[in-house]
Amino acid sequence: MLIFPAIDIRGGKCVRLTEGRFDQETVFADQPVDMALRWLREGAEYLHVVDLDGALEGKAVNLDLVAAIVKAVDIPVQLGGGIRTLDYMETLFDKGVARVILGSIAVRQPDLVKEACRLYGDRVVVGIDARDGQVAVEGWGVTGGIQAEELAKRMAAVGVARIIYTDISRDGTLAGVNVPSTCSLAKAAAIPVIASGGVSGLADIIAVKEAEAAGVEGVIVGKAIYTGKLSLTEALKVARGE
Repeated sequence: MLIFPAIDIRGGKCVRLTEGRFDQETVFADQPVDMALRWLREGAEYLHVVDLDGALEGKAVNLDLVAAIVKAVDIPVQLGGGIRTLDYMETLFDKGVARVILGSIAVRQPDLVKEACRLYGDRVVVGIDARDGQVAVEGWGVTGGIQAEELAKRMAAVGVARIIYTDISRDGTLAGVNVPSTCSLAKAAAIPVIASGGVSGLADIIAVKEAEAAGVEGVIVGKAIYTGKLSLTEALKVARGE
């Protein structure tokens, strides 16, 4: 199982939101690259980076910062936020990004997702963000008009190799991972799923680890490691079965 420390960028800083609300933001570092290096030192094997400004504006905003993070670390980086065109995907891959996470366009432009999968294979991930099972898009501010499990099935059908599933109501709340919904979505899509939202401590890492057989292959950790409620080093030991 993989653990992905999250680095969310807004206004050039490393921040965390509560329930995806931009009016409930906490700044944890002025330099996102420094956070990337910290998680690398603590043993991270993969980083999860989100361009929050890009997600809101629907275009590249923090590309230079993303490129700096990729250059600074020798582990893979996956990126989400405002990735809406094949040209931008190609730019990101050229900058060294390992995987791109497509969100809103999975709902709006499924044919583009299909073409991206044809061109880039498993380097394309779809992020499904939901509240009460209903997909949210455009920086989580707009209802996508589709249930999460139905979207997961559609994405698997067009060639998506894995999904990141975020329960928005738990994101940044330390309320615990919604493991049952994540497992249900993995079963519906029949492709690997990465859990996101609500990690509060080691118990959540253990719960996700136990869900591996159901198709949950990893978990994104954010606020818990920033506030010290979870040690990334200890979480990685659990993930490795130590």
